[in-house]
Amino acid sequence: MLKIYNTLTQSKETFQSIHSGQIGFYVCGVTVYDYCHIGHARTYTSADVMVRYLRARGWQVRYVRNITDIDDKIIKRAAEKNEACVTLTDRFTKAMHDDFDALFLTPPDDEPRATDYIPQMIQLIQTLLEKEHAYQASNGDIYFDVRRFPQYGALSHHDLSQLESGIRVEVADVKRDPLDFVLWKSEKPGEPFFESPFGRGRPGWHIECSAMSMSLLGNHFDIHAGGRDLIFPHHENEIAQSECCSNETFANTWVHVGFLQMDKEKMSKSLGNTVTIRDVLQRHTPEVVRYFLLASHYRSPLVYTEDVLHQAKQALTRLYTALRFLPDATRLENSIFEKQFQEAMDDDFNVPVALSVLFELSHELQRVRHQDLQLAASHGALLKYLAAMLGLLQIEPEVFFQFDSGEDLEEIESLIAARNLARLNKKWAKADEIRDQLLAMGIAIEDQAAGTSWRRN
Repeated sequence: MLKIYNTLTQSKETFQSIHSGQIGFYVCGVTVYDYCHIGHARTYTSADVMVRYLRARGWQVRYVRNITDIDDKIIKRAAEKNEACVTLTDRFTKAMHDDFDALFLTPPDDEPRATDYIPQMIQLIQTLLEKEHAYQASNGDIYFDVRRFPQYGALSHHDLSQLESGIRVEVADVKRDPLDFVLWKSEKPGEPFFESPFGRGRPGWHIECSAMSMSLLGNHFDIHAGGRDLIFPHHENEIAQSECCSNETFANTWVHVGFLQMDKEKMSKSLGNTVTIRDVLQRHTPEVVRYFLLASHYRSPLVYTEDVLHQAKQALTRLYTALRFLPDATRLENSIFEKQFQEAMDDDFNVPVALSVLFELSHELQRVRHQDLQLAASHGALLKYLAAMLGLLQIEPEVFFQFDSGEDLEEIESLIAARNLARLNKKWAKADEIRDQLLAMGIAIEDQAAGTSWRRN
């Protein structure tokens, strides 16, 4: 049975979908005002693996990942760049897609942009006003009345007194209570605005996700995911406004991904300690980065260092080495390895344990290789099948071993061809000289019955 840790109950719960065989899965997406950093990559790679595994287990998953394209940060950055908000958000949305594609992230089934759901947001706000869960302040802004929702704080496990004393809350004289949060911001000079029954303005951040998730997945859906930093106030506020509108449970299971840290500090744009995905991909292959992001349990903090990325490359090298020079085969059936892999993933998507199973499988593959190559190949097919649920081991081994900037690829291939010609003509000294030249370039060559292959040391 699949068990998932639910932030709301602080426990692992046996997962049961609302509708048999179907799962509604929503993850809060990127606010597109800058390049995505490696902390974003961790959250969305973790969500990607969850979706892949749920689908592999037979569920039909409707995966929604939104784009926040109207927000204070976007408006501020557009003003700094002296460009229109839509120009800024279009540019960084494309950059986000490029980065996510590079990391082999499965595209969501729906990718709503906040600005396309303004009518739905307005409807939710009108409902909250009618039910007296919201009010319009003297400055025209509309706020949610937190005191009208007794369950407020259930997700972050704080009561209202704790929140008042322990959480830094922006105080505005127009609010009835410091904890009240904005649903609609009235028009300000030079800022984008939308027409509404309560005046020109734009939505607050929290109402955006409620409108998009409820429109696409319904008032009550299965899984809501995001980074740990969103538990309070964003997800807490989503629950409050959504459940007050619908009188239904908003999401059954709340999944939160641990922080990615640099020097024991959370990586975030606001702290100015970010490393962008594209910066990392200039130094490491996409699959190495992906392995690094998955090697720790998704709820645990993950520390970014170059050493850990090099360890990820070494680990992938071991797995790809096992897959080299195997013939085609159907995967091994009814294997203890597949059973152990599933048990690990069923235990709250425990990818580190699942990876250890892949290494045990690769060791067994190597053990039987010299006894029965076809049996080894069936182990290899199983290894690739299981790794596909993690988005790993899906390229040819030789491509992995030869990956680099590619600037010296033509030279390497030319030298190998010259060495093969020298060997064909029994010019052994010349062949050895070329081998040494390749070794000096960091290239190891291996002569097999099928020909000569090479890899970077």
